[in-house]
Amino acid sequence: MDTVRVEMEIPRDVLFAARIDEEKASLELKRQLALYLFEKGVISFGKASELAEMSQWDFMDLSGSKGIPLHYGTKEFEEDMETIKGMKL
Repeated sequence: MDTVRVEMEIPRDVLFAARIDEEKASLELKRQLALYLFEKGVISFGKASELAEMSQWDFMDLSGSKGIPLHYGTKEFEEDMETIKGMKL
């Protein structure tokens, strides 16, 4: 995976107010960014789970716990049906 390193400084009192553990801040903020970008439709579910460093199942649980819908519509259903038809069961 090709990556870009992004650094930022965040005041400790902001992390404290947001109840984010300083040692886990990087991962937690990546997950929050992934949720936000997915919810706004900027990135796909797969890309969001990748950014969050979570399996798609775990990201589905996380997004569900935050009340974020999966954007699963007719187009996605039809694509899934075609994939299933092509599988040898």
